[in-house]
Amino acid sequence: MSGLSRRGFLAAAGAGAAAVGLTGCNSASTSAVSEPEQFDTPLPIPPLAESEMIDGIRTFWITAQPGRHEFRPGQSTSTWGFDGSYGGPTVRAAVGERVAVEVTNDLDEATSAHWHGMHLPPDMDGGPHQMIEPGDTWRAEWLIDQAPCTLWYHPHPHGATERHVYRGLTGLFYLDPAPGSAEEAVHEQLPHTYGVDDIPVVIGDKSFSDGGELVIDDGGNEVGLLGDVVTVNGVVGPLLPVRTERVRLRLLNASTARTYSLGLPGRTVTLVATDGGLVREPVALEQVRLSPGERAEVVVQLEPGEEVMLHSFEPDLGNVVVPFAVGANDAFDVLRIVAGSELAPSEDVPGELTSFGLDAASATVRREFRLSDREINGAEMDMARIDETVEVGTTEIWTVINDDLSPHNFHVHDVQFEVLSVGGSPPPPELRGHKDTVYLEPGRAVELIMRFEDYADPQWPYMYHCHLLRHEDEGLMGQFVVVNPGEAADPSMIAGHGHH
Repeated sequence: MSGLSRRGFLAAAGAGAAAVGLTGCNSASTSAVSEPEQFDTPLPIPPLAESEMIDGIRTFWITAQPGRHEFRPGQSTSTWGFDGSYGGPTVRAAVGERVAVEVTNDLDEATSAHWHGMHLPPDMDGGPHQMIEPGDTWRAEWLIDQAPCTLWYHPHPHGATERHVYRGLTGLFYLDPAPGSAEEAVHEQLPHTYGVDDIPVVIGDKSFSDGGELVIDDGGNEVGLLGDVVTVNGVVGPLLPVRTERVRLRLLNASTARTYSLGLPGRTVTLVATDGGLVREPVALEQVRLSPGERAEVVVQLEPGEEVMLHSFEPDLGNVVVPFAVGANDAFDVLRIVAGSELAPSEDVPGELTSFGLDAASATVRREFRLSDREINGAEMDMARIDETVEVGTTEIWTVINDDLSPHNFHVHDVQFEVLSVGGSPPPPELRGHKDTVYLEPGRAVELIMRFEDYADPQWPYMYHCHLLRHEDEGLMGQFVVVNPGEAADPSMIAGHGHH
């Protein structure tokens, strides 16, 4: 695998900054990703998780378990999955429903199930304070009360998240519009038949040993594990046959470190949604940059018999030093899409999709978060320490700055935020939707506005952290509690967890 160790990266950065002139990823391509000879493996569609209505609660049951999985036909690999050998079922619920998910751990070590992007009580969040011991079952229950969107779930054990996600513990969580709502009318104008014209696309990079087993060790690479094989929905060289004029791709970057820049060479895709739901109006883009944890929904229009390739271009990672070490030189094909000789008609994408917006003038608190090495504001993660205290019902502006010369990103639990500015300028169109994770270019401040509603608990914290999972595991994370006015944080519930 490509990359430099943390020490080697810092040494190269110090010695070579002047030489490379902080040119980012404009150097000649030296992609370290090995592409398959053929894209002819049918793209698997994750099954929809089964549920039952019990006392008015839509209840799901999911099990984390070991298994063996074939990324390539005939090559069996030891993996982990939810309700299977790798990946997980797509959990699907509607806005306004009360849901419960009972997660059983059949692994031989503790794990958790974090509902990434979900607005819910902190003790249901599935973070590092809600660990599930081997053989145990943990139940999370909450009301779906946010915009319809594409979320995902994955483990969040502090110090081991990179390994658990990399081995396969990932799944999607679709939030559908409430029946009869205005959002449902828009949703039905977009491609929306699961697995037919509404396609989950879970992208993850891997490295394999000569014997076909996953290489878990990232070699000490500064950003974490950069695999030389890219998979979609758990297979290498995927093929998606389509039978409709338009297809909606729900893109998830489930990699632990790699950033992708996805598009169709020579044409545009239509962005209709980001992490937290629909954008205000569709945006034609040549490329969509997704750092680990980010999602985007794009609509692709096809002609009968046409064949296109979803491609990852060299990502613009900003002023990084040693681009090859962070994947900035890597470009490769991801998914082959082949249209049938006859295509069923699809509705046009609506010119207006939704409306939303927080007023910066309503923000009563500003905070600054500086990420440097494995510290936020000069401190590594401590499971027993509350770093920030927020009052419920308030709107805040957070300014987040990457002080390093290597990539970071920033994920906030519980809320969907809006990006106010990037480097002092208005955000590009693809960052004007609801977001819960945002890429941080070195040296460029990103302003985020968010509102904290509904859930106040002085004892159980939410997390904010870099979603490059090795960085998170090594301490680039903090904790905040949301309290009622006049209340103080009470870390007594978590004090026994100690420093990690």
